[in-house]
Amino acid sequence: MFRKVLVANRGEIAVRVMRACEELNVGTVAIYSEADAESGHVRYADEAYNVGPARAADSYLDHETVIEAARKADADAIHPGYGFLAENAEFASKVEAAEGITWIGPSSESMERLGEKTKARTVMDEAGVPIVPGTTDPVTDPDQVRAFGEEHGYPIAIKAEGGGGGRGMKVVTDESEVDDQFESARREGEAYFGNDSVYLERYLENPRHIEVQILADEHGNVRHLGERDCSLQRRHQKVIEEGPSPALTDDLREEIGEAARQGVKASDYVNAGTVEFLVEDGEFYFLEVNTRIQVEHCVTEEITGIDIVKWQLRIADGEELTFSQDDVEIEGHAIEFRINTENAANGFQPARGGRLETYDPPGGIGVRVDDALRQGDEIVTDYDSMIAKLIVHGGDRDECIARSLRALREYEIEGVTTIVPFHRLMLTDEAFVAGEHTTKYLDEELDPARLEEAQRQWGSEDAPAEDDEEVVEREFTVEVNGKRFEVSLEERGGFELPANLDSGGASRPDPAGGGSGSAGSDTPAVDGDGEHVTAEMQGTILSVEVGEGDEVEAGDVLVVLEAMKMENDIVASSGGTVTQVAVEEGESVDMGDSLVVLE
Repeated sequence: MFRKVLVANRGEIAVRVMRACEELNVGTVAIYSEADAESGHVRYADEAYNVGPARAADSYLDHETVIEAARKADADAIHPGYGFLAENAEFASKVEAAEGITWIGPSSESMERLGEKTKARTVMDEAGVPIVPGTTDPVTDPDQVRAFGEEHGYPIAIKAEGGGGGRGMKVVTDESEVDDQFESARREGEAYFGNDSVYLERYLENPRHIEVQILADEHGNVRHLGERDCSLQRRHQKVIEEGPSPALTDDLREEIGEAARQGVKASDYVNAGTVEFLVEDGEFYFLEVNTRIQVEHCVTEEITGIDIVKWQLRIADGEELTFSQDDVEIEGHAIEFRINTENAANGFQPARGGRLETYDPPGGIGVRVDDALRQGDEIVTDYDSMIAKLIVHGGDRDECIARSLRALREYEIEGVTTIVPFHRLMLTDEAFVAGEHTTKYLDEELDPARLEEAQRQWGSEDAPAEDDEEVVEREFTVEVNGKRFEVSLEERGGFELPANLDSGGASRPDPAGGGSGSAGSDTPAVDGDGEHVTAEMQGTILSVEVGEGDEVEAGDVLVVLEAMKMENDIVASSGGTVTQVAVEEGESVDMGDSLVVLE
């Protein structure tokens, strides 16, 4: 077994992997950006190394810096978690080529073959797995989309090759949308995955999202661990997952599981992975393979008793699976709730920041919380909004729902708004309780007024700003060869110390990570006359669609803002003339920053 594993990730998944390592008596190494200097995964690890500023591209996504951190720590393996570099075949190949370092995951070759969607569709089709009608080669011209629409009809899904979770996917409802959506999908694919290649699928109108967990070793053994139902989504992002699915018959369940196992076996895949399907009207279709651990792997662990992350480590070390397919038994029911710092009553808008004034997670039989938090922590908003996961297990679905309600009532979080009220609402929602919801339910059927009522009844507000300015407190982190030491300083009645005070090389990074829009940043002056169109959330400017002097009408797209892994069109609320454009492509902005001025 490995001596020391570097976890190339952050937050709860980093801690989850480190816990598995600890139980196997393996040392752990964390990496962190400046924004994450005080984060929980850094506290948990045996060693920690700063890999750069808050911007993910300059830290968590920097291939050479991450590998160099592993060398400095003398780590003999790297586990990528999920997100960031987890499905980056180029990074995996670099780790594979690095002397003395093992990649914990499928090979870079497998990631190339199954991670790119058109290649995966071809593999699965050849293995006899049903696929949604679509292209097996990338499309390069909008005319190909129109030709597909003439043959198969609308709506059509245009999907980025490297996409997933709704990222890089655009839905075309009629021919008039083809050009704009085609370019948008390519742009989003390039922005997130460095790959602007897209393909087409017939867009199913009202499907269930079913995924099958797979483990495969290098000795030719492939096991599926049952299915998870991830149909409760908003804008293609999962919020609640459960297993087994309440919508499948036993025959269909067995058929899907076996199809996933055979498809993976035919691809010579090794390590953990997930095969995703869409199910509609009793038929199932292959969607994609996630060549990594999933956020919702905990559901499968609870109903099978199999530690998937430990098996990732063992398989990477060359061990053989010690259980047969017949040994895999599904016991009871499990539901996972993503605890996001979002306001469900306000379009699931993510929080701008906040401090956990109270953080008291639930406990008791059948209750598991995966997090990296402690009371008093500042919320880091530079990355994903998920701060924790609540996983509840019961003897059957009814008991699991009742236990989940109890656990959510116990979950005390003050200082930042979360979607806990939304989860409590769903557990009393007729469609969800009956297991009749589909992937469209939240976006198209749920009454928004119910979300507002749930937030009023069960929600907490963000913590107010501190009134006492007499006490100035600063914490400093000293890092020596990966080992971290904390130094605190409190001054009463004095001036506030600058955020990046030089203390003999032992300085604490700016908690904001130096992102644009924070105090002291070089944000452009906005002096144009007229209506200021502002950012609705923190994010990055993907494109600017207008220039000074342009005439626009109500509804015209002014700026495309990337936030929470999705493109957001910032549109004009009324017609006018652009008198100033205050941002440029690639710039980070905070909520409320002026983007464009209209007169």
